[in-house]
Amino acid sequence: MESYRSDDIPAPERPRGRGIYILPNLFTAGNLFFGFYSILAGFQHRFREAALAILIAAVFDNLDGKVARLARATSAFGVEFDSLADLVSFGAAPALLVYNSDLFAYHRLGMAAAFLFLACGALRLARFNVMTSKISSKYFLGLPIPAGALVLVSAELARNGPLSHFFSFPSGFFLLATYTVSILMVSPLRYRSFKEVHLLRKPMPTFVTVMIVALSFFLYPSSSLFAGILLYALLGPFEYFLYRVGVRKPVGDPGDPVLGWMGGTVKRRARVIRFRRPGSPRNR
Repeated sequence: MESYRSDDIPAPERPRGRGIYILPNLFTAGNLFFGFYSILAGFQHRFREAALAILIAAVFDNLDGKVARLARATSAFGVEFDSLADLVSFGAAPALLVYNSDLFAYHRLGMAAAFLFLACGALRLARFNVMTSKISSKYFLGLPIPAGALVLVSAELARNGPLSHFFSFPSGFFLLATYTVSILMVSPLRYRSFKEVHLLRKPMPTFVTVMIVALSFFLYPSSSLFAGILLYALLGPFEYFLYRVGVRKPVGDPGDPVLGWMGGTVKRRARVIRFRRPGSPRNR
């Protein structure tokens, strides 16, 4: 009887190691840690440290997605873990920071503003998770929660910086800003994601712009951060106003027809469905 040779049977493919998934989740854990540290620092009235911790959390939040895509280690677990970390770092931490530093003076009105920011941030994250496959990657539906948190954080840092000589933050600024940012996060306004911007097509203007931005951040970091994130927060309402007055076309595809109140097209099951704004004339 012929002897059985083990080398005649092809070796089974080894399953791909899951150690690579640890790397992006470590960045997410770093995001969560600095959000937790910001909460502790805020309760101890170390507001500048709390604001800087949220900025570091934003850096980790930006890196975890890029690392996951580069390492091809994206997973449903990572998406959910990232959302929970964002809720702590960019929802609870900024709300408690602005409440402990300013909103506590308004008693129930200030507490309502802080809670509204946290609730709208949670709604914004939930809507993003369920609509990721329905909308274009060229834009966000509503102000992203990290950007909303950075509006409050950068204002906290800039209130004692050089910008305070030109713009003295009034007593009701943070109360109004908290309510406004909360509404922008759950609004159907569209914000550019800048994921498909090709900067190298115009090298000279890009080089000059980068140099000016880098110089401004080097000279006045807190004021430049506040001015930049504030301009981005106002970009959505500004572009919607330009569209309503007929100056320019809307940004990207509007996504789901329920939320696509600006008109356009939406891809659904390999079909393109065209719909129109309420009250707009039907094309003949």
